[in-house]
Amino acid sequence: MTEAKTRRFFMGAAAAASAMRVMGANERVNLAIVGLGGRGSAHLNVYSRLPEARVVGLCDVNQAAREKAQSTLLRNTSEKAKEYEDMREAFADGSVEAVSIATPNHWHALAAIWAMKAGKDVYGEKPACYNIYEGQKMIEVARETKRMMQVGSQHRSTPFKMKAMEAIHGGLIGKVYQSKGLCFKRRASIGKKPDIPTPAGINWDLFLGPAPMRAFNELRFRYNWHWFWDTGNGDIGNQGVHEMGLARWAMGDPELPKTAYAQGGKFAYDDDQETPNTLLANFDFGGSEIVFEVRGLLTGAEGGVPRRGMPRQGPGPATPEATAPVGSAPLNVMVGNLIYGTEGWAAMNDQGFQAFKGESNELVMELKPERGPGGDATGLHMQNFLAACKSRKSTDLHDELGNAVLSASLCHLANISYRVGRKLTLSTGPKFVGDAEANKLITRDYRKGYVV
Repeated sequence: MTEAKTRRFFMGAAAAASAMRVMGANERVNLAIVGLGGRGSAHLNVYSRLPEARVVGLCDVNQAAREKAQSTLLRNTSEKAKEYEDMREAFADGSVEAVSIATPNHWHALAAIWAMKAGKDVYGEKPACYNIYEGQKMIEVARETKRMMQVGSQHRSTPFKMKAMEAIHGGLIGKVYQSKGLCFKRRASIGKKPDIPTPAGINWDLFLGPAPMRAFNELRFRYNWHWFWDTGNGDIGNQGVHEMGLARWAMGDPELPKTAYAQGGKFAYDDDQETPNTLLANFDFGGSEIVFEVRGLLTGAEGGVPRRGMPRQGPGPATPEATAPVGSAPLNVMVGNLIYGTEGWAAMNDQGFQAFKGESNELVMELKPERGPGGDATGLHMQNFLAACKSRKSTDLHDELGNAVLSASLCHLANISYRVGRKLTLSTGPKFVGDAEANKLITRDYRKGYVV
C-alpha cells in the first residue's frame, strides 16, 4: 500500500470509527480474523460456533489460506465472509466491529494499533507484543481510543486455574517466594533450506511488514518464523508466555522486576534456527522471584512424585516412605508451573492442579480441567472479550492489555539478557542501567510504512 493509500486508510478508518454503533446485549459482534494460519484457523473454528460472534471478514497475505478459511466458515455457518489481503482494508470496513489477530509476533502490535485507531476492538494472540517498546505504545493507543483489547492468554479464563489462583492468593501454601514456569516442549530440528522465489499467491512484503526485507525462505514462513529474531521470540515468547503469565499471576501480577538474567543456547542441532532451544531465566522482584526454563530437547518432567519419600538431611529421624493419596496421580509438569510458598508448594498444568502443605506434603487441594466452548478455554476467553465489547468496560476483561504486556515483557527481558550475555538492571522507562546495547533491543528498526 502506497503512502497516499495509507493516508486514505486512516481517513476512512476515522470515519468508520465515528460511525461505530452501540451494541445491544444480545447482538452478535461482527468480526474479521487477521492471520489464517494454524492459530487463526482455531480462531475461526471457535468464533464461528459462538452465538455472540459473526465472522464477516477473513484476512491473510496467503491466498490459499483465505480460500481454506472461507471453506471452513461456509461449512460451519453456511455463510461466506469478505476476503482481504491487506489488513488495513479490513480495518477500514465499517461493517467490521472487532478484529481477532493471529499473525506472526512481529505484526501483533502494529496490527492492533491500526485496528484500534480505526475504531475496532481487538483480540490479539500472545505474546501481546514483539518487543517492550511496542507494548508501551499499544497501551497508549488503547487508552486514547478507549478500545477493548484482550490478549490470547486463555489460561486467565480457565475455570480450574482461576480457582487455584484464588486459593493461592488466599494463603493456601503461605506466602509465595518463588514461581517457576516450565516450557519443556519438544521441538525437532528445522533443518536448513535455501532462499527461493516467493510462491504465487503470497504477498511476502506484507508478511514481513515491520521486519527487514529478506528473500523468501520456507523456514521463515509457516510456523518456523517463531525461531528467527526478525519475526519471533523463541519458545519463551511462544508457548512460554502462557506459563510466564501464570507465574506472574501466582505472585499477584507484579510489575517489572529489579533485575533479569538469562543464559542458555541453541544446543544439539546444526540448523537455521536463531533463537535458543535451552534457556534458564531468573527475575528478582525483591523478596520473591520468578524462575523460567525453556527446554526443547529430550528431557524429563519436574514436580511429579511428592517429596515425602525423600530422606531428611541433618540430625533426626528420616522421613518415612509415603505415596500420594489414593486416586491422586502425581502431577508431572513438562509445560506448566511450580509454585513455592512458605507453607507448601503446588503444581499446575493443563491436566490439573495439586497443592501440598507442610513437612508431610499433605495433598490439600486438587482440581481438574473443565471443557469450554470449542473444547478448551479459548472459547471462554473469547466470550469474555465479546462481553467486554458490549459492556465497554476494560475491567471486565480477564487479562487486560496492560497486564498481558507485562507478562510478554518478562519474556523479552530474558531474550535481551541472553542476547547481550549479562544480567540486566532495570530503571523506569523501562530502561537498562548503563547498558546501551541492551537498551537498543527494547525496540527495533522498522521498515518504512510499517513503523510502530
